[in-house]
Amino acid sequence: MKHFTLECCVDSVASARAAQTGGATRLELCANLIIGGTSPSLALFSRVREAVDIPIRVLLRPRFGDFLYDSDELTILEDEVRAFRSAGADGVVIGCLTADGDLDMPAMSRLMEAAAGIPVTLHRAFDVCSDPQKALEQAKQLGVSTILTSGAKASALEGKALLVDLHAQAGEIEILAGAGINAQAIARLVQDTPLSSFHMSGKTVLHSGMRYRNPDVFMGLPGIPEDQIWQTDAEAIRAARTVLEQA
Repeated sequence: MKHFTLECCVDSVASARAAQTGGATRLELCANLIIGGTSPSLALFSRVREAVDIPIRVLLRPRFGDFLYDSDELTILEDEVRAFRSAGADGVVIGCLTADGDLDMPAMSRLMEAAAGIPVTLHRAFDVCSDPQKALEQAKQLGVSTILTSGAKASALEGKALLVDLHAQAGEIEILAGAGINAQAIARLVQDTPLSSFHMSGKTVLHSGMRYRNPDVFMGLPGIPEDQIWQTDAEAIRAARTVLEQA
């Protein structure tokens, strides 16, 4: 495959370096990947920008949970779009919904205006819209450049039928397949679909270097051990890139 996108979602400098080493063509930078991603700090963006020379799109999400934002949260998102644009981000990754599962067009329009022409990805808020085809047409009206989607299923492999339909409908919009993406999934998707853009984390679990631990204190989410650190594995990214180059 001559032309493809292999985007890697990262939340640390170490993961960003590993993603570039493995052959990612673009990064999605966030914080707290373990809960689906939230807005990173400008300090993290600055360090990642120094560490890599591939494009960086910044995920902007003020909190964990749904995509129905109040006025304060929307103002925060608008300020973050402007801040990361000014800091040199190559794009932003956003998504706002109404209570009925449509794109919140007034909110999205505010964020698109704040982006001032840099590429905008509509993140997987798209996958919980009530009508994906309608949401895609709304994204066209807004001028969104990319839609990150699993085809409204738990994984892109499960959603590949809708991904094919979305690709046919998308026109200039890049359909970026995400969720459950690895080398094996890409091999199946490039065989069964016209997709050429893929989003993955390539994560591996590292064990903490802490020798002392207090067994009476637990600070994380239930079921997530604090002695585990998620980090991108360069070899997982390299395997995915090899599949794309040979497709």
